[in-house]
Amino acid sequence: MPDRPRILVPLRVLEGESIPEGVPELLTNGHVVLLGYHVVPDQTATGQARAQFEDQATRRLNDLTSILEHAGATVESQLVFTHDGQTTIDRIADERDCLAVLIPNATRPLENVLVAIRGIVGIDRFVRLVSGLFATTDVNVTLYHVAEEDETDADVETLLDGAATRLSDEGVSSDAIDIQISREGTPQEMIVDDSQNYDTIVMGESDPSVTTFLFGMTADQVAKQFLGPVFVIQHGELNDAEETDNK
Repeated sequence: MPDRPRILVPLRVLEGESIPEGVPELLTNGHVVLLGYHVVPDQTATGQARAQFEDQATRRLNDLTSILEHAGATVESQLVFTHDGQTTIDRIADERDCLAVLIPNATRPLENVLVAIRGIVGIDRFVRLVSGLFATTDVNVTLYHVAEEDETDADVETLLDGAATRLSDEGVSSDAIDIQISREGTPQEMIVDDSQNYDTIVMGESDPSVTTFLFGMTADQVAKQFLGPVFVIQHGELNDAEETDNK
C-alpha cells in the first residue's frame, strides 16, 4: 500500500468551521495535518489571544481530531493564533512537508475523482496523493487536461498516459482510470463545467504559494462553484518569508 499522503486541513477553529460531511471518509487513507487557527486583530497580541482562548480552541481541535481518527486517518494537530491566516497556512504546509492542502467542502460518498493536470510539473505529487488516498478503494479517477492552443493531442495523451501508468504502478487499477481532454474555455471554467459528475477535485497551480491557492485564486474559485472538496497540490518551493505567529 502506498504511503499515507500528508494533507493540510486548515480550519478557523474558533469561528464555527468544522469538518464537513463526507470529508473524514475522504481522508481515511491520509495523514492529516489539522491546522486550527484563529486570526487575531492587529492591535491584539497573539499571546494575549492564546491566553484567553487556548483552552476552548484546544478542546475544539481535539474533537475534530477524534472525528478524523475514527474514520481511519492518522492526525497531527497544531493550534496557531496569528495576525495573518494566509501566511500561517503557507508556513505550516511547508514545515510539515504536505503534498496538498484540502479545501474541505462537504461531499457525498466518494465514487468519482477529477484530477486536473496542468502539465508535467508536479506529476509526482499528483501520483503520490491520488494513489495514497484511493489505490485501495473502488474510486474512479479521471485524468483531465485543458489543452493549450500549441499542444497537440499526441502531446496531451503522452502526458496523461504517463500519469495513468504511474498511478497503475502505485496500485490504482487501470480499469478505474479514465482520460479526458478539453480544448474550450479557460481551465477554471472547464473544470467547473465538467465537475458536476465528480465527488472531489485534485488540482494544482503554477504559483508556488499555497496562500494563493486558498485565498482568491483559481482553486478557491473552483471550490466555491463546485461546492465539493478540492485538494490543492503544493508545487515548488514556498516563500521563505518569516512570520511571527505565536506557536
